[in-house]
Amino acid sequence: MPVFHINVSGRTLFVALLAALTLSACAPRGTVGTGGIDDPYESINRKTHAFNRGLDRAFVRPAGTGYASVVPDDIQDSVSNVADNLGGPQLVVNNLLQGDLPGALKNTYRFVVNTTLGFGGMFDVAADFGVEEVDTDFGATLAKWGVREGVYVELPVLGPSNERDAVGKVVDIFTDPLGYVLARPEKYYRYGVKGADMLGKRGRHAELIDSILYDSADSYAQARMIYLQNRRYELGASTEELYTDPYATGTAAADPYMDPYADPYAE
Repeated sequence: MPVFHINVSGRTLFVALLAALTLSACAPRGTVGTGGIDDPYESINRKTHAFNRGLDRAFVRPAGTGYASVVPDDIQDSVSNVADNLGGPQLVVNNLLQGDLPGALKNTYRFVVNTTLGFGGMFDVAADFGVEEVDTDFGATLAKWGVREGVYVELPVLGPSNERDAVGKVVDIFTDPLGYVLARPEKYYRYGVKGADMLGKRGRHAELIDSILYDSADSYAQARMIYLQNRRYELGASTEELYTDPYATGTAAADPYMDPYADPYAE
């Protein structure tokens, strides 16, 4: 029975990677950044954005601020550390797919050290040893393979994205080794930890996120600009490949070459 489970898991992983490789082969090649904005689905995206705002206002925002006000900072830090540690094996998979052996070794070291000496990842011992996380995902892997970002899309619940990263989010579900290794119900606990971490981040950064979603003249354009600038910056785009969104307002729009601040939708 265990052998059959491994067989099915391996087949699922193979199919996911094959689909991504097909996308890579069919997509137009080019640089990571497009130097502009491609939003042909803006009317649909705005409706999705309105839904996401409503969900945030009704549930995510009050839950996040409540969580941040009740749970002590030290515990929030521990939950965040555990959530990051659970994502370690998936980082290693993407490091290897990108041909980044040093990054894979660093993330493997971090996972082993933090899982053991850090009591399941509650403490970031590896960082104390001077080994920082090499953050990545399958969207970045596709970019490394030459797949262009595609058009801008806003996903229900998940928020701003693009076609390449949307595919990456799906494939990341199947390339998480812990999903195949952990038994039930332990494999589902990680979702609770990650959910709590997201609520904590929503509460901690409430002022910034509220200013984007509720205080800006056009929250859709503002969120779009922040996401695209931040993502292109993460993937190594030059300043010429960043863009100024003509519909956005505020400091970031006035200075398109600034170091983009944190994406409020990032995990």
